[in-house]
Amino acid sequence: MRVAICDDENVQLSMTKTSLETAYKSLDLVVDTYNSGAKLLHAVDAVHYDLIILDIEMPGLNGINTAKKLRKIGNKTALVFLTSHVEYALEGYEVNALRYLTKPASPEKLSEIITYLLEQEKKDKRILLRNSDDVEMVCVADVYYMEARDQMIRVVTDKGEYLNRYNLGDYEKELAAYGFFRIHRGYLINLGHVLRLTGKELVMEDNTSLPVSRMKETALKNALFHYVKNEAI
Repeated sequence: MRVAICDDENVQLSMTKTSLETAYKSLDLVVDTYNSGAKLLHAVDAVHYDLIILDIEMPGLNGINTAKKLRKIGNKTALVFLTSHVEYALEGYEVNALRYLTKPASPEKLSEIITYLLEQEKKDKRILLRNSDDVEMVCVADVYYMEARDQMIRVVTDKGEYLNRYNLGDYEKELAAYGFFRIHRGYLINLGHVLRLTGKELVMEDNTSLPVSRMKETALKNALFHYVKNEAI
């Protein structure tokens, strides 16, 4: 994830960057800083950001006007405003601001925002699957689990099943960041659709029972714990 912070006060700029990096130490996070709206606007021509954190009260081009210029050029990046005055909040509706934070931004509040954006990314992630003679784009959030069957992968979703020619190990790598976990050499599951874990069996939301490899039991429990913990933030 790549984040831009724009603030004319160097101390605040440094504090926000430190808070952001503290909030998500384990995330592959790249944080760029700018001390003016003009410099940020120049940078977005060449760099894609997942989140832009803007100080509202800046000399010259303030945060609100910078945001308006971003939207005018078609930039749809999630925006978070930093401010000491809540009366600016109404202006943010014009640019579809995600959140307002009072200075200094706490790691906890920034963590909530990053978690929300990651969840939105998960919901939007899609994979190409074959259904009979048709090929469909399927949202990974709708996938319950995948089963390896010889050279094919059976993909079970809330809308039906698909049979795809692919490798389960490749799906494991591709979907690890989206809450998927390999419970057995033959099964890859979506942690978001787990109903319960009973002994060496995992029950999914569609009431399907799946075997859990003995070597995977502890890692699965840890993965479920961390998934639920992050969902609750």
